[in-house]
Amino acid sequence: MRSARLAAVLVGLLPMALVAPVAAQAAPPTGPVFENGQAQPVFDPADIVRDNVWVTAPVDSDRDGKNDEVHVEVVRPKATQNGLKVPVIYQASPYYAGGNDVANHNVDVELYVPGQAAPAAGPRGRTSDVGPYAAPITWRYESYFTSRGFAVVYGESLGSGQSTGCPTTGGENETIGARSVVDWLNDRTSARDAAGTAAKADWTTGKTAMMGVSYNGTLPNAVASTGVEGLETIIPIAAISSWYDYYREDGAVVAPGGYQGEDADVLAEYVHTRADREVCRPVLDEVAAEQDRVTGDYSQFWDERNYLNDVGKVRASVLAVHGLNDWNVTTSQVSKWYEALKAHGVEHKIWWHQSGHADPYSLRKDEWLATLNKWVSHYLYDLDNGIEREPKSTVQRENGSWSDEAEWPAPGTSDATIHPWPGGSARGKLDVRHSLPGRSQVERLADDATKTVEQLADLPSSGNRLAYSTTGARQPVRLSGTAEVNLSVSFDRPAANVTGVLLDRAPDGKSKVITRGWTDPQNRTDPATTQPIEPGKSYQLSFELQPDDYVLATGHKLEFVLLSSDHDFTLRPKPGAGVAIDLTKTSITLPVQGGKQALRAAF
Repeated sequence: MRSARLAAVLVGLLPMALVAPVAAQAAPPTGPVFENGQAQPVFDPADIVRDNVWVTAPVDSDRDGKNDEVHVEVVRPKATQNGLKVPVIYQASPYYAGGNDVANHNVDVELYVPGQAAPAAGPRGRTSDVGPYAAPITWRYESYFTSRGFAVVYGESLGSGQSTGCPTTGGENETIGARSVVDWLNDRTSARDAAGTAAKADWTTGKTAMMGVSYNGTLPNAVASTGVEGLETIIPIAAISSWYDYYREDGAVVAPGGYQGEDADVLAEYVHTRADREVCRPVLDEVAAEQDRVTGDYSQFWDERNYLNDVGKVRASVLAVHGLNDWNVTTSQVSKWYEALKAHGVEHKIWWHQSGHADPYSLRKDEWLATLNKWVSHYLYDLDNGIEREPKSTVQRENGSWSDEAEWPAPGTSDATIHPWPGGSARGKLDVRHSLPGRSQVERLADDATKTVEQLADLPSSGNRLAYSTTGARQPVRLSGTAEVNLSVSFDRPAANVTGVLLDRAPDGKSKVITRGWTDPQNRTDPATTQPIEPGKSYQLSFELQPDDYVLATGHKLEFVLLSSDHDFTLRPKPGAGVAIDLTKTSITLPVQGGKQALRAAF
């Protein structure tokens, strides 16, 4: 998660004032001021109180016989010393102390075959360590919120910085640690200051919002899934809802985009920055063993880290933000979470942007801050500003424009199926009509993990992938939601990766990956169960591509590319594994606005 975690460190540690100094006033403000549904900057952002406390968490994850403690830094308007009580914007993070230099796993290994020896893990280790961060914690949003009558609270995740406990990459102990801060803000657990004196949060209303990017956005999902009272809303940005889907995909061992070989143990080692670290060695070793890079199966280890299990407990409203081109925390993380929230009647809103793993502050600052301000003013100050009645979805289009819509996926979207026709070693046809009837139409490829998807897709012909293309679109086609690949497939070896890709091919021949997905055919019936492949036997295999919202422009072609290993995401065995598909039993189901009629009109 290094692109995620380094981004979070940089964003979290670079102070960026978002407000101009407050003009001189005859008397300090006694409370917040609201105009046009938004809290106004009436408090001097320099006139603050900064406290450090250690909150007791009811968990002993470092197994030292004592409850863990969460180091918390509080930044609040000085008016809270004179009786003003304010709500809280709370960012929990394992990144405030920075991170250790940790080697990733080797991914150039053979795939696991039941009954055979597991591939060697290879040596790993930390080449440098960092320790707790002593300077005050800051955040680009700090002055923005404190000047508007909110306190900002920072909590260091267990095992990081000045907190005790151990990091476990999304384990239950981390959720309990982060939740304990909400409990302290609502007088349900104790805390102490550096001198050991009891510390009370008597300056707050207890109403809390959690917000952050990446891991810092994942912890809000985790805490909200406990149903803790006092957590009124969360703003998860580029956040994880299931850690299995971050490091695995349908039984396959995969990696975050750009960080091949990272896994749960690597991330735990990276954020393990508490001063006395040996106490956590057994816990970190357990993470490395239980994550299971051998089979890639879903297990109790991953189930503990699946917040979708407890979405029915969520009582906080959710303002979710995600990049349509985020290949670090993929779009399924927010799509599945958002759909589950809707199904359980949770108040919700989503922002989709065209960037990757990013905070919308850097993309559309003024509009984002207005939305954010209205959201927290409503849910933390009970201001009736209508934000909960506004359109649920905001989507940035490929040309940079933005549109508000009633909901996501786009209204009017339904499934439409498209079929590959013979010729995939060069470029076969992709057609709304079913492929040629009659006997099987089988096409084959041989795996070559040394080549990227982009390299293989742009070759005029190749034995290492199969490609199928529509004609140029007669009108724009909008995909909104999750596509699914259905294959009739066989293999000449007992293990292989399977990768599916949708591409946009422009009239000038340039291609762009729209979305992609992966599966392990040994997990064809269940991500939790590995079943051997019988070479030569045909299997019906279905898997999802990453959700997207994409408009294919007029004149552009939609392409489907099938290959085995994905150099940038999957394990990379030696070249040669053979894959064969029967086109008469293969299709791709697309989420099309306008459904079958729109797809037929375009192609």
